[in-house]
Amino acid sequence: MPRTGTGSGRSLPRRLRHVLGDVIALGYLAVCAGLLVWAIVVTATDDSGESMAGVIPLLATAPGSLLFLALPEGGGMLLLAVVLGALINATVIGWCSRALRRGGGRGTTAS
Repeated sequence: MPRTGTGSGRSLPRRLRHVLGDVIALGYLAVCAGLLVWAIVVTATDDSGESMAGVIPLLATAPGSLLFLALPEGGGMLLLAVVLGALINATVIGWCSRALRRGGGRGTTAS
């Protein structure tokens, strides 16, 4: 069976680096990082203690972050949920972006 160059012989870290190196995936990670920094700054400067800014990065990284939200409560766990959710979503975005750019592959049907 011939190799098609789709990464079938690569290790998992090399595949992840390849997928996360996509421009669209990197852009998504940059937006998520910006939202996370913004939420931390807003929450830290809020005197009332009623800031809901942490919800925005959580929703931006859903559904991946919602899987990890069930972990024990705390600011560290919220941060971990957002970071892992962003990485999961960026991996899927990068994979989809590369698959769409490749085009003409499997699954296409003639009209």
